[in-house]
Amino acid sequence: MTAAARRGTTTVADRAVRRIAERAAGEALRGRPGARTRKSAASVRGRRARVALGVALPYPAPLTETVRGVQEHVASRTRELTGLDVPTARVEVTALGPATAGADPVAADGGSAPQAAPPDRTPRRLWSGRRLPAAGAAAAAALVCGALTADLVRVRGTHRPASAWRVAAVHWLSGHGPGDTSVVAAGALTALLGAWLTVLAVTPGLRRRATVRTPAPRVVAAVDRSAVESLVHDAVTAVAGVGRARVRVRRRRVTVRAGLLSGELAGARAAVTAAAGGALTSCGLRRVPRLRVRVAQEAAPGVVPPPPAPDPEEAGAGAAALGGVVEGKV
Repeated sequence: MTAAARRGTTTVADRAVRRIAERAAGEALRGRPGARTRKSAASVRGRRARVALGVALPYPAPLTETVRGVQEHVASRTRELTGLDVPTARVEVTALGPATAGADPVAADGGSAPQAAPPDRTPRRLWSGRRLPAAGAAAAAALVCGALTADLVRVRGTHRPASAWRVAAVHWLSGHGPGDTSVVAAGALTALLGAWLTVLAVTPGLRRRATVRTPAPRVVAAVDRSAVESLVHDAVTAVAGVGRARVRVRRRRVTVRAGLLSGELAGARAAVTAAAGGALTSCGLRRVPRLRVRVAQEAAPGVVPPPPAPDPEEAGAGAAALGGVVEGKV
């Protein structure tokens, strides 16, 4: 029997796991025209793999059932083909579009997913990794510290004089105290930069995405606010007598402005409120925003509204005055 040290080890790369997860998502989305994988990411740590996918679904689509099916199939299929432990697969709904025949459900454009949420709990908001600001700050700090360290090593190791830029910096600092204008300006800029990085670190980001409630544990789903706006807009415009409609979805409030072409304002407002509320409920948002509805009467396109009916008393007074003028002229 071959010793364990000589049998070797099998390593599955992150890219291979990501491609397998994409194919598994395509299998789960098969039969849904217009559904496709928009982005994917995978990381392997030892014998455990974490998988995240972003999918675009056709409208209308049951978000909760579809996401749960994709999550379960991706996790089980990836676990079966790679032999790794895949405890969960994170699925994020990035867009809702029209159903198109012949769409490829496994066309992925790569990319990385937002930071994973704790298991067994649906977060109120998704957190962004803030990769670009963090990378910029780290690169600037590494450049300055690296240059200073290299110059110190060169001076101590080779007994050469210090670099001109370090000597000039020391001379400049020795001649400028804390009350100098340039020092105060540099300190203010540094404080603003630190405050900006602190705000980025403690705020979730991804303001255009809202999390969705899922009955299955370890399933984190999100939907873009533009998709919610489209759903509410379609539901409002489907109300009889409603023409144009404007929908704006915020984190805490949804504002609907609709124009009524025909019908009574009270009944139309109740119907629009019910339609918009039903659309919001169907999204299954973890935190349902407050609904604000405004319905105003507007004329149909190309139709000139009739003039208001004259008041009988004013009409009688005008006729009497006109008769008096005519009689005086005669």
